[in-house]
Amino acid sequence: MGCVLGIDPGLGGAMAFLHRKGRLLVRDVPTLEVVRGKKKKREIDQHGLQEILSKFGRGVTIAYMEVASAMPGQGTTSMFAFGFVYGSLRQAIVSNGIAMTHVAPPVWRKALAVRKGKDASRLRASELMPEYAELWSRAKDHGRAEAALIAYYGMLQERLSRKIT
Repeated sequence: MGCVLGIDPGLGGAMAFLHRKGRLLVRDVPTLEVVRGKKKKREIDQHGLQEILSKFGRGVTIAYMEVASAMPGQGTTSMFAFGFVYGSLRQAIVSNGIAMTHVAPPVWRKALAVRKGKDASRLRASELMPEYAELWSRAKDHGRAEAALIAYYGMLQERLSRKIT
């Protein structure tokens, strides 16, 4: 087992590359600011995504991506945008020949004893990986913490499956 990739999808999400020996590399989901009509919008930078996977994805044996679902009260435009990012991430993983599994938030959160809330994810990630706490020290970095936790969960699952087989 070389490296597990954890993905918190979304424009504020991140990708965490957790190596077997504990080394962690985190990259935000790359975005571009584009003008649509008269408004500035953020979109996923698909070329930037491919660049990240080309540079850091070579040793990845499996990717664990948080399951995406509709959120109550979220508008159709924002859901479409989120779905586009989710699909782009998924396609990039598959195109790079990386096996992928999806994990629901309650599953990885329960397995790692993460309380509810974005700050809880940052706190738990710091408890489990204190040497990397500076990566998610700001409130807006919760996606980094969640990606790291998803990778951590994935690493535990991969170790467990190796013991069983």
